[in-house]
Amino acid sequence: MNLSKTRTLDGFDRAILRILQRDNKTPQRAIAERVNLSAAAVQRRIAAMEDAGIIERNVAIVDTAALRMTITAIVEVQLTDERLPTVDKARAVFLDAPEVQQCYYVTGGISFVLVIVSPDMVAYEATTRRLFTHNDAVASFRSLIALDRIKTGAEIVIA
Repeated sequence: MNLSKTRTLDGFDRAILRILQRDNKTPQRAIAERVNLSAAAVQRRIAAMEDAGIIERNVAIVDTAALRMTITAIVEVQLTDERLPTVDKARAVFLDAPEVQQCYYVTGGISFVLVIVSPDMVAYEATTRRLFTHNDAVASFRSLIALDRIKTGAEIVIA
């Protein structure tokens, strides 16, 4: 059961989250010292936030250049219609594609915005054919190729 809607975060929880967002490998004893709690209390709070769905998962942010993933494309996708079966079909295809790093269902005249990473333009073209050109739910798409990776991450501001 996801309790994130009912769990209230206090100052300790927020301080722990700020630390974990910067480096989720910070030892719990170091977190405890910084927030003035015991390591056991920090461990319980982290477990409770994971159980509540506040902490969704722990991941490593990988440098795309180090893996020679030289193409980052921001793609606007317009569906043929916005009926639920069409949206669900597109959502499933995008969710299943390993090249899709991020996917958002949006308003404003387009249906989805995706962030796609590829090793080169040949691979990117193959991805666009598979995800968009050969997908009867997609009416059109527009690619914006990133020239430079200025800022990436998943950290949110925690007041």
